[in-house]
Amino acid sequence: MTAVAAPTGEVAATSADRAEAMRRAARTAGRWVVALGGALVVFGAFMSVKGADPLAAYADMWTSTFTSSNSLGEILIKASPILLAALAVAIPARAGLVNVGGEGQLVIGGVAAAGVALAFGEGGAGPGGMVLMMLAAAAAGAAWAALAGALRLWVGINEAVSTLLLNYLALDLMLFLIFDSWKDPNGSGQPATPPVPVGDRLALLGDSRVHAGIIVALVAAVVAHLAVNRTTWGFRLGVVGGNPEAARRSGYRVGLLLVGAIAVGGALAGLGGFVQLAGVEFKLRQGFLAGYGYIGFLASWLARHRPLQVAVGALALAAIAVGGDSLQIDSGLPAAGVNILMALVLVAVFGWTRTTRRSRA
Repeated sequence: MTAVAAPTGEVAATSADRAEAMRRAARTAGRWVVALGGALVVFGAFMSVKGADPLAAYADMWTSTFTSSNSLGEILIKASPILLAALAVAIPARAGLVNVGGEGQLVIGGVAAAGVALAFGEGGAGPGGMVLMMLAAAAAGAAWAALAGALRLWVGINEAVSTLLLNYLALDLMLFLIFDSWKDPNGSGQPATPPVPVGDRLALLGDSRVHAGIIVALVAAVVAHLAVNRTTWGFRLGVVGGNPEAARRSGYRVGLLLVGAIAVGGALAGLGGFVQLAGVEFKLRQGFLAGYGYIGFLASWLARHRPLQVAVGALALAAIAVGGDSLQIDSGLPAAGVNILMALVLVAVFGWTRTTRRSRA
């Protein structure tokens, strides 16, 4: 048989496309290097003002974070609820919604899971009880977030405002319970619930402190990616997010899609509350998951709300959070300094890695 040669023009076009793709990749990589490098330079100036040596501080952060197996495990532990809180932002963002309520949805998920654990008593209920804890956490997070969606549809309150305010309501509800009816009578005096029975706790991976919650979070990221990119529901969310009026005229039930999107996000954050309760804390207490929802919000925006990239963003911010401990211990910087670094990274990525759209002839 005689081979048929491809047209010369087609081969040339393919080569040109490959070359252009490589140039775009190189430009993108360059923008990321400049962005992250700029953030580190600005934060280095901040450390200098506070009297710390930036180079020594960065060296200590790197050593304490990436050269110790314990620190790597801590990154995965912190990343689990952060990732689920970030997905709670990414899914509604597909429909054009801004969910700032990951903090409250995490807490309310933990409250629901703790309620189920308390109902079973000290003996626990084993794997079946854990499944019920997961379902209760997801349902509570979904209902908490759906409340904000309903307020937008029926009252016209922007979901960014309502979800933010619901964070404080969720925190107050948890504090009321741990100071009153759920307070452990055998505790050390600090307000907290009785511990979750051992049989209702997440399994550890190997000999480390890393628990199965990281698997739950990564599976959720994959499922979220498939849901928004490979399903009719995800397509419709994208249409609603792009042009709600056009979606309405096309016969889409826009209100139901909006409430469904934010409820799914809330369910994922609720799972994050369960993961933290059953994998790390084992009880509700003051400060339970404090700040995790807001870090998840940053992680989602850092990855531009793409579920698989959100997982990378959550791991990156978890690494910064773990590395921030060395800033406080070794460099004498305030604990809040790590939040400044996170904010600088986010601003730098937004400002310097944004791709420009060029008009095509």
